[in-house]
This record gives sequence, C-alpha cells and structure tokens, in this order.
Amino acid sequence: MKPNLKISNNTVIYVAAPAKVATGGPELLHQIAYHLITDLGYETYMYYIPSDVEDPIPSPYKNYGNPYVKKIKDNPENILIVPEVMLGIKLLKKFQAIQKVIWWLSIDNFLISFLLANRLRFLFPRLLNKASRHFLGKSLINVNDLIYEKYFKDKRKLIATFNRLFGQFCSANIALHLCQSYYALDFLKTFSIDNVAYLSDYLNQAFLSQTFDIKTKEDIVIYNPKKGFLFTKKIIRSAPDLNFRPIENMSREEVIDLLKKAKVYIDFGNHPGKDRMPREAAILGCCVIVGKVGSAGNSKDVPIPEEFKFDRDERNIPVIIEKIRECVRDYNMVIHHFDAYRAVIRNEPSQFLENLKLIFGKKKLRR
Repeated sequence: MKPNLKISNNTVIYVAAPAKVATGGPELLHQIAYHLITDLGYETYMYYIPSDVEDPIPSPYKNYGNPYVKKIKDNPENILIVPEVMLGIKLLKKFQAIQKVIWWLSIDNFLISFLLANRLRFLFPRLLNKASRHFLGKSLINVNDLIYEKYFKDKRKLIATFNRLFGQFCSANIALHLCQSYYALDFLKTFSIDNVAYLSDYLNQAFLSQTFDIKTKEDIVIYNPKKGFLFTKKIIRSAPDLNFRPIENMSREEVIDLLKKAKVYIDFGNHPGKDRMPREAAILGCCVIVGKVGSAGNSKDVPIPEEFKFDRDERNIPVIIEKIRECVRDYNMVIHHFDAYRAVIRNEPSQFLENLKLIFGKKKLRR
C-alpha cells in the first residue's frame, strides 16, 4: 500500500526510544533516525523516555550521532515514530496533531508490556524473583514464559486480548504501522489493519564485518537461556554428551568470539519479531535450529531449510537432538545449507534503505 504520510520540506521526524537502554529494539530506533538524516535528508531527532534523563543516549549508540530533543512539536506536518511497547504507545496519547507511526518490532512485546503494567498480575512470581535477585543475584522464574502459557497458547484469548488493548490504546489516528517482520505484518492484517508497510532491520556492522573459519570451529552448541529455556532445558538434559553453552552476561565481543567457535545455535524461544540472535549466529558460521513459532514459523523472516525447524513438542526432542548431532558431526557439509540465509542477512542493510526510501521518499531540495 502507499504509506499514508504527508511529508513536506518542513516536516520534522521524531523517533522515540527508552533512555539509556541498549538492546535490539532501541538499536533499530537509532538506525532509522540515522538513515532518515544521512540518506534521506530529513530533520530528525531522537526523543528519549523519560525525557528528563541526563545523557540519555545509550553508550553503544552514540556513534550514530543522532541529535535529540526534550520536546516534540505537535504539528500536522511532523511525524512521531514509536516502538510498539507501552512506553511508546502511551506517548502517542499526549499528542493530537502530529502524524503517528507505530513500528511493530514485535507483536508479543506489545501484549507483554501492557499485561505487565498491572503490578498485581503474576504477583507471586514477581515477588519471588525480587527476593531471588536480592539473595542469589538472578531470577528463578521467567515471567514472560508464564504470560505465553496463559495468553498465547489459547488463540481466542490472544485475539481477544490484542483486540482489547489495540482498541483501547492505538486504533485511532495512526497514520502508518511499520512492521519489522512478516509475522507482524500478517498478524496486523488479520485484524483488518491495512495502513501497514514492511520495514525490517539489519545487523550491527560489528557482526556483518566478521568472517569465520570452518577449521577453527569446535563442537559447541549455543543457546540463549532467556529464549524458550523451559523447552531448551529438556533438550539439554536429554543430550548430556553434547557441549551446550549459554549466551548470558557477555559483552558483544564475547558473544562474537563464542559464535565464531560454535557449530550450532538453537533457539526455541517465541521469536516475537525477526530476532537478531539467529542471524548473528548464522553470519558467524553456526548452523541454526529453531522452533516453529512467531517469526520463525514462516519462510520469509527465518529463511532456512524446513529440516532445521521443529514444532516445540516434547515428542520431537529425539529428532531435534539427532539434527544437532548431525550438524556437529557433519558440520563442513551442513553449514552450506545456510549459505543463502547468510546472503540474505548481508543484503539487509541495502534492503532496509530501499524500503525506507519507498515509505518516506528522499527530501526534496529547496530551489
């Protein structure tokens, strides 16, 4: 569809992001602001939430050089882009005239952020986690997993919850919905939301600039304990002969070093958007095995051969383990099944810029 944005030479674009937060989503928000300024020529500013934080720019993203403001001009020529989580959606409520854009970096996190805003919801596990963090330095219960169990497995409840929250907070006066994944695009279209456009993302150059050496690979299987660990734990327990390593409490450089050594990356999380970790693993020479949920459930967001995708069913655990062993044992041959995936990942920066130009167009020079 043709994006429903009215853009002139006087248009100012604001991109909202959480202050001092350095994770995948905020990096995307800094990327779009950078390209709107550098490649499309628009006057663009970051707007950090909360707006009164001193030095709000996360250290890893200062190299983008994006300017920021503490106030947004509520003008009908201007545009405000916010992430899909509650922090961003509630910001939209404060303005009347500005053109409002939601960038759906995930579907799941929209629901989770609003559900967790109710402090009484999942009170016991939250209190238990607070105590365990104090005494043990870590959480014992993944509250997000509990939310998935309660709301996401029952499709009727999921649809009803989304409809209620969407209708309450962001159904009116949204000029455009940007979707980082085809998973999000298809989901929104299910609800007859048609003012949508696809705008994905790309990996940080710290990953794209790397190479890997097949000869230095070790029999290591990587997993992220924050992503679907309840299921992954069962795989680990069923294969004590395999060398599983978690990615946790690591710097970016440490993650890169580990992925360059590993042969396999498994991810049985919920893939709320087009996740970065599978792409980072693939670009550094890992065979990628995922669960068929969220964005990993389609062939566009995670375009790997179907033999490396599995339903999260305990009955599949023996087959999954055999596939992991095959990747480790025959790595030199199996890794080439991911050549096309790596080519797609390497092309993402140029594809992102092409899609951005289609949506916003380049600013016309004044004569």
